[in-house]
Amino acid sequence: MSADTASTTPAGPAAPRSRLLVVDDVTVNIELLFRIFREDHDVIFATSGEQALELCTRQIPDLILLDVQMPGIDGLETCRRLKANPLTADIPVIFVSGRDDAAEIARGLEAGAVDFVTKPVDRLVVRARVRTHLQGSLLARDLAAKNRQLEEEIAQRKALKGQLSMLSEQEAQRWGLE
Repeated sequence: MSADTASTTPAGPAAPRSRLLVVDDVTVNIELLFRIFREDHDVIFATSGEQALELCTRQIPDLILLDVQMPGIDGLETCRRLKANPLTADIPVIFVSGRDDAAEIARGLEAGAVDFVTKPVDRLVVRARVRTHLQGSLLARDLAAKNRQLEEEIAQRKALKGQLSMLSEQEAQRWGLE
């Protein structure tokens, strides 16, 4: 892997691939997660919280796997900043940490993460959790799009109702029915 991103290319006309952002200051951890997900997802990576925040402005990921303990901006603060930004607030964040104590997990969830995976990661568990949260995120986006569509239809119907009322009043005046 070179630079700050690495992605795989689809093997043909398949469904759009999800983009995962892996954030960890340890290259070996990034490489492991890259190998786990490269066949099914486009994987980009950052080696710091600062780099992750900047990368999210250029290539918005569908899900973020975020290390908790990093130099500079740690994972908790990175997550808080992602959740405070309207462009990235809805991206599911899964924390990946070498610590598994309840207080650490609670801090991660309170910062806005949807899940917590401990290191060393289990391939089957991390894949299942990513799949689950990607599906949930997709359903939430679809629901939001349908809500916007319904709101537009309601606004159109209200406008038409207003026009019909105005026409009805005009016709009533024309025929002297008032």
